[in-house]
Order: sequence, then structure tokens, then C-alpha cells
Amino acid sequence: MGYLSKDTICAIATASGTAAISVIRMSGDKSHEIALSRYIKKGKELTLGNIIPNRMYYGEFVDNDNKSIDDVMITFFKAPHSYTGEDSVEIVCHGSVFIQNKILEILIDNGARLAEAGEYTMRAFVNNKMDLTQAEAVADLITSQNEAEHRVAMNQLKGGFSKELMSLRSQLLDLTSLMELELDFSEEDVEFADRTRLNAIVDDATEHIKKLTDSFRLGNSIKRGIPVAIVGDTNAGKSTILNALLGEERAIVSDIAGTTRDTIEETLNINGKTFRFIDTAGIRDTDDTIEKIGIERAFKKISEADIILGILDLNQSSDTYFKSAKFIISNVNLLKQKLILIFNKVDLNQQAMWMDTEYIIDNLRVAIERNIEDNGGYMLDEYKYSITGQDCYDIRNLIKYDFISAKNEEDIEKLKKNIAFYGRDLVVGENEVLVTNLRHYEALKKASESLMRVKEGLLSGLSTEFVAQDLKEVLYCLGSITGEISSVDVLNNIFGRFCIGK
Repeated sequence: MGYLSKDTICAIATASGTAAISVIRMSGDKSHEIALSRYIKKGKELTLGNIIPNRMYYGEFVDNDNKSIDDVMITFFKAPHSYTGEDSVEIVCHGSVFIQNKILEILIDNGARLAEAGEYTMRAFVNNKMDLTQAEAVADLITSQNEAEHRVAMNQLKGGFSKELMSLRSQLLDLTSLMELELDFSEEDVEFADRTRLNAIVDDATEHIKKLTDSFRLGNSIKRGIPVAIVGDTNAGKSTILNALLGEERAIVSDIAGTTRDTIEETLNINGKTFRFIDTAGIRDTDDTIEKIGIERAFKKISEADIILGILDLNQSSDTYFKSAKFIISNVNLLKQKLILIFNKVDLNQQAMWMDTEYIIDNLRVAIERNIEDNGGYMLDEYKYSITGQDCYDIRNLIKYDFISAKNEEDIEKLKKNIAFYGRDLVVGENEVLVTNLRHYEALKKASESLMRVKEGLLSGLSTEFVAQDLKEVLYCLGSITGEISSVDVLNNIFGRFCIGK
């Protein structure tokens, strides 16, 4: 790979295909020289000596035989004041595929080479224009599909995540240095690092890292789409509802029970948020081996979802669909996940419409109370529960519900609005830092494990040498996220996923 080379590189920066205009980028020590060899300014001659950086010039781009290729606009950037931190050039030409490729060919003939995927951003990282988390945010920004994704990527690109890590590393680095100093004076039994202060900082760092790792679920939901599991009995209408939400026949719909054997995933943008709908196998007792596997996967998807749509069949008896609702409740965490019970097929049972919140809650009370207690909360009275012992919540807010007919377009539009409303809390604040990258998450988990060993070492009176080694491991893990500590293989893996031209 040529990532760390000093070659002058070039690439088309805009999307492939024909367009009104196209941008071709070039970066490296010879970029100005190569560009001027094939560029003729309209009016006063332009030379290396009279270029004004960051100014756009109008002129003609010619081939090696001085044959005109296109009229172009060209801008020269002087190191270190460029995206890559190197001398750079941007050529704006007409969007003809022939013109784009011809200009690229001429640049290569005159000493540049074609850039590799992510090489421009890689050079920006190497030249300290951004750290590794900011570089990765560039890729996330390019692929963002909604406002939430865009906001998270922008927060990271502006250095919000980096500042959090720098603060953590700074605290731990100071104490690591003092512990190293103790080792230098070990024969004199001198203690430079105050153990009480060290314990407090370790506790603070552990809590800080936990907050970041806990944010990964939300960050991953925003990046991939908020996961919505569609669950329920066979033939309750799960696949019909998925198809209606998507507006296409994505899942097979049949009167035969057990048609859906595996999970089906599709994304849908509702009111600026991306939701990832997961249609699961119908939950029931079965001897079919393949169907059993599908049901096991359904339970796994329920545990991973932020929102669960529990589909209930109103064409059955109330005892049957409330039994299904209780079973669904027993497989979710009402204190962390949002459950929406969808009473489907209301066209076949109009009388069910009279059911209100009090009636539904009363029928499900035992299952709800057991769920609260199983997940660390406890009941205070008939409708109130607590999690911390201080706050008081109403169980009637734990479950939302809708009455719909999956065949009715108006009901489906209402359902979409309600899903977007129920997902309103799953968004990121203006300056909130979320972990969205699996590499970052894994590094933070390792740092947390090392901090636990530090804490255990301090409590057990472990020698300074071993505690210092665990602290170094924490610093290594945090440094690997921002790129202060990295290997060429890691960098190649990260930047190899970028598009060429970025």
C-alpha cells in the first residue's frame, strides 16, 4: 500500500458518471508543478512564483501536445493549509466521463499516480490535520442517510469524542508518570502517587468509560437504523404489516402457519429517522427443526431491538391475544425497550376498539409487574413503580398500543407516525458524544477491563510495578482509538474502506 509514501496522488473526488461538473483532486509535493505544466491561465501567465493560494483561477487544460481538453477552474492549496496538509490542487471541469478520465490520464502521465481508497484522509491523519476518530467520522459523514447520523458524525468530526478521550488519558497519564517515578526510587520506599486520589480517578474514569460504552447501543442504532423487531404468533399479520410499512411485497404472506422461517430486515426513513424493521418467525411450539431455529433467532432479535412491535390477532379470543401479549412482555425489558402492542385485524373485530389503557393494563398487570421486578425495579402501589428508589414512574407509560387493520393504508400511515413518535427519545443531542464504531467500542471495553485490574490491584496492595503496567494498558487502549498508538495494518484496514478520492 502507498499510504505513507510521498508520491503525488490524484483522483476524481465527485461521484462517478456524467454530471454538470466534476472535481479532480491532486495532493503531494509536485501537485502544483504538474498542474501548471498542463494548465494555461486566461490572461496573465501563472507560475509557481505568483500563485495565490486558495484563489480559484479560470483557464484551459491541455494535453501533452497542447491540445485543449476543457475550460476549467483550478485552485491551489499551500501546505500545511489544505485538507491533506500537503500542497494540493482541485480542478473543476465539465462532468463528461471522457473529460474526467482524460485529465486524470494526463496528470498521471506527468508524474502523479492514482490515489488509493482513503489515501487523502490518511494523509490528513499522518500530517496531524485530524486524529483517527475524526478521520473515521469523515467516512460516516459521507454515508450518513438521516439527520441523526449526520449529527453524530459532525460531533465526532469536530473532535467531541477526541476531547473526551484526551481528558481521560491526561488524568491517567499524570498518575502513571508518578508511579513510574516511584519505581525509579523503589529502594527508598517513596510514594509519589497518592492512592486515595488514584482510586478516585480510577472510579471516575471507569464511570466515564461505562457511559461511553453504554452509548454504543444508541450510536449503533442511529448508524444502522433504530432496530424494530416485529414479533407475535404465527399468522398474526407480521409480514403483512412489514410489507404495508415498506409499501412493497418484501415478505411472503400466506395462510399457512410458519411461512417466515428466518428474520427479514429492511430499513425505512420515517420523519428523518431511519428505522430497521426486522420481521421474525412466528412464535409457537413446533417440531419443525428449521422453524425452531427461526424462532430462536426471533428471541435474539427481540433482545437486540430498541422498539418491539408485538402483533396481536384480534380475530382470536381475548384470552388468546392477551396470552400472546403476556408472552411477548416476558421476553422484553420494559425498563429499557419500547413495546408497542399492535392489535391487528380490527376490521374483523370492531368491538375490540372499546378497550382503553386501564383495561389493557389490568389484563397484563401481573406480567408487567414481574417484568419490572426481573429487571431491577419494584412496585410502589397499583400503578407506580421505581427503579432507583427515588424516582416514581407510571406503569401505564410502559406500554403503547395501536388498533389497526394491516390492509388499511390510513392505519399504516398512523402506525408510521406513532413509531416515529415512540422513537423520539432515541436521538442524539446537539453536542452529545456517542460511540458508533465497533473498533472504538472494543477498545473501550478492553480499557475498562484493565481499569478493573488497576482497582483490584490498589485494593489488594499490589506492587506499584504491576498497577503501573495495567494503567499503561488502559492508556494504550485509549490511544489506539485516536491513533496516537496505531499500526500500518490497522490504518490500512480503516482507510481501505473509504472511497477513492477521499
